[in-house]
Amino acid sequence: MTETRDYGAELDAMRDQLNKLQQLMEAYNMPAREQSNRMIKQHLQQEQEQPTDKKRGGVYYSGQFQNGQSQYRWEPQERGVDQLLELDGDKAAKILAALGHKQRLDILRTVLQEPLTGPELVERLNMGTTGQLYHHMKALAGADLLVQEERGGKYAIPGHRVLPLLLLFAAASDFIDTSDYLDMFEVRNDARSYLGDTSEAGETYDPHYLLWAVVENSLLEHLHGTCTEIQLFLHRNGSMTVADNGRGIPVQALPDQQPRVQAVLTDMSRLSASASFLAPGGEKGISMPIVNALSRSLTVEIRREGKVFEQHYKHGIPQSELQTVGITKETGTRLTFLPDRDIFGRSFELPVLQKQAAELSALYPKLKLQVLTD
Repeated sequence: MTETRDYGAELDAMRDQLNKLQQLMEAYNMPAREQSNRMIKQHLQQEQEQPTDKKRGGVYYSGQFQNGQSQYRWEPQERGVDQLLELDGDKAAKILAALGHKQRLDILRTVLQEPLTGPELVERLNMGTTGQLYHHMKALAGADLLVQEERGGKYAIPGHRVLPLLLLFAAASDFIDTSDYLDMFEVRNDARSYLGDTSEAGETYDPHYLLWAVVENSLLEHLHGTCTEIQLFLHRNGSMTVADNGRGIPVQALPDQQPRVQAVLTDMSRLSASASFLAPGGEKGISMPIVNALSRSLTVEIRREGKVFEQHYKHGIPQSELQTVGITKETGTRLTFLPDRDIFGRSFELPVLQKQAAELSALYPKLKLQVLTD
């Protein structure tokens, strides 16, 4: 007699065995799972308990650099922001001060371009004397920032120092404009050198000196034969506008991508880019950056190349990019500024403006000079 198999029962039995096997596997893995869950919970708890100011993130960087036959490549690296903010201030300042010497920076930047011998460096940098050069080179070598291949051989940057130096130069390029703003802050603290000493007379600084410095730039345009009209507007809020029909301050970008007009209004090392008016009793000339630094607000409008450009400043610091705000067939510059009342205790006076305008008109008979009010 043939025995009949109960496939349903067999399947139920197999299902029970699989369930038991699964339970055994879960029981075997339970400690690892619990440990993993415990680590995750602990990490989340630490994150929650960590002060907010400790969650600032990190700085990631990598790069590559080729110098002659040498090529460097750095894998991505990270520095925690908290780690950077907790640097030893004294040591960081000492490093920056040591590297902040122009001749040392020139040596490092030159050697980064290609390894050079001592005599080659002297010739390339035109540093005057070999002794002067080697004094700085010994300091850099002592700080592990410069190595010599062999006695009398070429100097180079140690491989592990190349990326930090490049990063330092990259950061410096982002801070270039701050040097102008720091200079402007110093101008505000040393206004006497530009406006004259008023302590003995008991007077306050005269804002008209700023005005005549601006007008002098328009007069240069007139002498150049490109300006026939200058208008002075005295506004109710105490600000002044000087408008001329000259060529207009150039607006093209400089090699560092800064518009030329911004350099004219902020870079004190470019005194040749603008006139410099010397106030009675002043030790230093008042150029356009000085006017900008001593003004609470300044707006420049330029008409040239068929367009109208505009930019705003506060205490000499740009508050906007140079913007195109219109089109025109005219040329010229219109500069409106409000002297800082914390520095100037006086306001512009219409009789003073009219008197000076009359004197200038007599000196420049071909120039149309007007004084207007709101």
